[in-house]
Amino acid sequence: MIDTQAEIDKFLDDLRTAIPYPVDMDRSATIPTAQINTLFIYIYPPHTVRQPNVAGFQTIHLDVDLLSSAHDKVIDRIRGLLGAGTRLYARDTVVARVDKKVAMAFQEEYHMQVALPGKYRYGLYHRGELVSVAVFSGGRRMDTEGEDYRSFELLRFCHKGGYIVVGGISKLLNRFIHDFHPDDIMTYADLDWCQQSSLERIGFQPIAVKEPQTFYIEDGHRHYKKESKNGGYTVQNSGSLKLKRIL
Repeated sequence: MIDTQAEIDKFLDDLRTAIPYPVDMDRSATIPTAQINTLFIYIYPPHTVRQPNVAGFQTIHLDVDLLSSAHDKVIDRIRGLLGAGTRLYARDTVVARVDKKVAMAFQEEYHMQVALPGKYRYGLYHRGELVSVAVFSGGRRMDTEGEDYRSFELLRFCHKGGYIVVGGISKLLNRFIHDFHPDDIMTYADLDWCQQSSLERIGFQPIAVKEPQTFYIEDGHRHYKKESKNGGYTVQNSGSLKLKRIL
C-alpha cells in the first residue's frame, strides 16, 4: 500500500530543498497545494477531482502516483520551469541523429511520459554529452492538403535532468526541417502542466484541445486500462493542447 500523505510530505520537502525560491505550501488541505513564484501546483490524492486553473499562475496538476513513480522527473521539470538548473545555449551544442536505443534510454530516464521510438531521432551534444533529445514520426500524407503534402509529429522532447538548453528545441526543429522539408509539424502539450505552450513562441499555433484521458492506478503504478481486479482507482488528466507549425 502507498502511504499517500507520506508521499506528499516527502515530495513537498524535497521540492522545497530543490527550489531556490520560497515555497508556500498547504499540506493539510483535501487537495494539497504549493505556490512558487508564478507556478501554482495541485497535488491530487486518490478519489479527488481536478480543480480550476488559478488565474495569473501557470497551474500544474499532479496526481499522487507520479510523486512515487516519477519523483525526480517531476522536481526536475518544476525546476526547469522556474529557470533553476545548469543553463546551456544551443549555439554551444552539436546536433546529430541519435539511434533508437540511445533515444529510448534517454526518454526513460528524463521524460515524464512513455518512451517512444518514433522514426527520426535527433539529439544535442554538449562537449560530447547528450543533453536534449527530440523524436519525430514519419511523414503522413494529408489528402485534403494536396498529393505531395506531408505532415510530421514531434512525439517527444526533453532535456537531461537538471539542464536548461536555451534555444534547444529550435535548433533540433531547424535541423529536422532542413533534412525532411515537412509541410507542417504538429505536436501536443500536456494541459496538466501548462495552459498554453512555450512552442507558440517559435511558430506553433494551437488548433484543438484533446479530451482528458483516463488512467487506472494500482499500487502506485499507472496503466492505460484496468489490468486487474485487485483494487485501485482511476484518474483523469486535463487533456492536451494540439499545436501545429505550418512551414
